Amino acid sequence: MDVRRLQVVAGALWGLMILTVVFRVGASPACAQPAAAPAAPPQVQELLKLLDDPATRTWIDQQRQSAAPPREPTSSEPQGMDSQMLATRVEALRAHLAALAAAVPRLPQEAARAADLLAQELRSRSLLDVMILILGFLGLGAGVEWLFRKATVTAHDRSVFRPVQTAAERVRVTVSRMAFGLAHVAIFGIGSIGAFLVFDWPPLLKRIVLAYLFAALLLRLALLGGRILLAPEPVGYHDPAALRVIPINDGAARFWYRRLVLFVGWFTFGWATVELVHALGFSPDGRRLVAYVLGLGLLVLAVEAVWRWPLSTTLETEKAEHPPRHHVLGTWLLSLYLVLLWGLWVAGLMGLFWLLIVVVVLPQAVKIMQRSVRHLLRPSENAEADNQAGLSAVYLDRGIRALLIVAAALFLAEIWNVDLVELTSRDTVGTRLVRGALSSIVILLVADLIWQIVKTHIDLRLSRLQAEAPSGSEAALSQARVRTLLPMFRMAAFIILAAVAVLMTLSSLGVDIGPLIAGAGIFGVAIGFGSQTLVRDIISGIFYLLDDAFRVGEYIQSGSYKGTVEKLGFRSVKLRHHRGPVFTIPYGQLGAVENMSRDWVIDKLTVGVSYDSDFDKAKKLIKQIGKDLAEDPEFAPHIIEPLKMQGVEQFGDYGIQIRLKMMTKPGEQFVIRRRALALIKKAFDENGIRFALPTVQVAGRDEAEPAAARQALKLVKGAPPEESA
Repeated sequence: MDVRRLQVVAGALWGLMILTVVFRVGASPACAQPAAAPAAPPQVQELLKLLDDPATRTWIDQQRQSAAPPREPTSSEPQGMDSQMLATRVEALRAHLAALAAAVPRLPQEAARAADLLAQELRSRSLLDVMILILGFLGLGAGVEWLFRKATVTAHDRSVFRPVQTAAERVRVTVSRMAFGLAHVAIFGIGSIGAFLVFDWPPLLKRIVLAYLFAALLLRLALLGGRILLAPEPVGYHDPAALRVIPINDGAARFWYRRLVLFVGWFTFGWATVELVHALGFSPDGRRLVAYVLGLGLLVLAVEAVWRWPLSTTLETEKAEHPPRHHVLGTWLLSLYLVLLWGLWVAGLMGLFWLLIVVVVLPQAVKIMQRSVRHLLRPSENAEADNQAGLSAVYLDRGIRALLIVAAALFLAEIWNVDLVELTSRDTVGTRLVRGALSSIVILLVADLIWQIVKTHIDLRLSRLQAEAPSGSEAALSQARVRTLLPMFRMAAFIILAAVAVLMTLSSLGVDIGPLIAGAGIFGVAIGFGSQTLVRDIISGIFYLLDDAFRVGEYIQSGSYKGTVEKLGFRSVKLRHHRGPVFTIPYGQLGAVENMSRDWVIDKLTVGVSYDSDFDKAKKLIKQIGKDLAEDPEFAPHIIEPLKMQGVEQFGDYGIQIRLKMMTKPGEQFVIRRRALALIKKAFDENGIRFALPTVQVAGRDEAEPAAARQALKLVKGAPPEESA
């Protein structure tokens, strides 16, 4: 029988019922005729009883709704009449509430009819048979699960009860716990469903038991999720905080675990109860009343959890001197929000109901997910940061966030009856904006994921270079260039990704980016002509980096500027002078660069000794000093060639200049030179080698010396010069 034929039969049945009602009204005392109406035939009476059955009325309503063709707006009807839509919505809401109020007096009658229907179903079986069926149903599922637990106890203990020291081990233990928990639930479900294949069930009882079995499975899944995410109790010898995914303390974990179990249990078994009354023939309005009354229990549980929210949720707040207090205004607002949700559900405004849930729950879910991923993949306290775990955290964080956002969008589209396939085929302003908004969200999510991956890779590379490279080693010198270039690559990647994402977003919103790109090119050319110095600086910096002229941390000199390279920008370099000042020099003004921090340095010293010194002895002493410095643990790593004497540099006015030489690592020659000069001074003094000092020697005839001395004595005594004549 097709849908049209069902519609005709349903219309005929309703027409017969209306005619019967009119006949009864016409036969009432107020309109009674002198002659009594004949009694209805037995077939009509049987038809009236059939029409009074709630199950028959429900089936007829469903067939009429499914057979009714969708109403298409005609050309004469305006489609943008907001006031008419609002009035229609208000009228539908008033009719819905009136139907609920009218269904309240019929609930006792429907309950009695349901009891009769269940009694008729079980009339062919005794209470003992029913109990045996239910016990066999439960026993078979629990027995199969017990056998599975006994068979896998060794594998379970080996996978779950293992040490947790790194992020990878923590993830493996968490995945193992989840896998074994899901396996237990699946085995219980398969064993319980097998009871329907073993025993002969009454149809109605079979439907009821299946509904409650599904509710029990959902509750067990909630229990498993609570144990994985919250870990309210120790797992073997593990502390619960060691395996807890959500970073909260023990008290908060136990609180939310209990509330989760109560909420999910009430919801699942309430849903099974609504399915039960549906199977027992309750009318749609009666089923809605039962569901709304059960929903009050969910509302009470949610409000109770809001008002008894734990004051401290993390270990930091729990150990704080001043514990946090309940925010009364926020608690009241959240409670009113929950009451509003229940009111929207009762009113049948499901679109607005789910919209408010997604708007409030989605940001909190993303926040909790991010904290949970970081907490789950945290490095051990006694171990270094795991680079792979940090990268996995980025993948999980951004990947799960994208999945949550896309799932929320698809869910709202399903609730609002938005056909995304049909939406893509339309070409109106509204559809273009909606498509553009969805495409923009996807583009931004992908761009953010790529940026986080690139940024994490570069940051991990930088941290690994800083951790592995000993100061002054060859590895440190070769890695200095990488540490110099990676931050610039990171900034360049961010600029490129941001520009591409913005252009793609504008294009998805319907903006023609061709003129924008052309205008940007012309603007760039104009800027280039107006800022030749800036372009020269940028290009010069690129070539300096390509030539590896200097790196961060090296000491360079360019003209009158010298210092340690602190930062490399796009157009300038910052040099820190050894006395403190910072020079910011554009690349175009550097010119020739003298790098004093590459490979090695030859330091030459000049020492003056007197002419009567023993040069061979001085050479041996200096050679021994060089050996001592090369064997000193403080200076040995920095000395490439030891100190030695090269020979006589020149003859001076007061002594002979000798030249010394040594090869050291860049920047270490100053400390070694000071130590070498101190040892040379000590060794020369102990071995009678005198340093060259300025002296004045007066020479003349022997007879002139007494006369000169007498003349000097007279001058000292103050005698006039003529008296001495």
